[in-house]
Amino acid sequence: MKKRTNITTHDEMKDKLFGKIGTKKRNELEKGYENFKIGVMLQQARLKKGMTQEQLAKKVGTTKSYISKIENDVKEVRISSLERIVEIGLGGKLELKLKL
Repeated sequence: MKKRTNITTHDEMKDKLFGKIGTKKRNELEKGYENFKIGVMLQQARLKKGMTQEQLAKKVGTTKSYISKIENDVKEVRISSLERIVEIGLGGKLELKLKL
């Protein structure tokens, strides 16, 4: 069996397609990824609690559509709204971390 030598890592592919970290295009990609991660984490937490989007929305005083848009990366969520969803809706605690 022949060994493949043209393997590209995920980071190398992002560098090639979007530029190095710190460039405008790459920063936009990374920001979009962070928003996507928030939606996925919110969805996983909601499902772990056995809740529907509608149940969560009702508990925090918003709409099912708003929860869906956050989970599907259609809408960016404000930190205050995310905190309300996590703490009131899911009974958790939101923790933020800054990296410099």
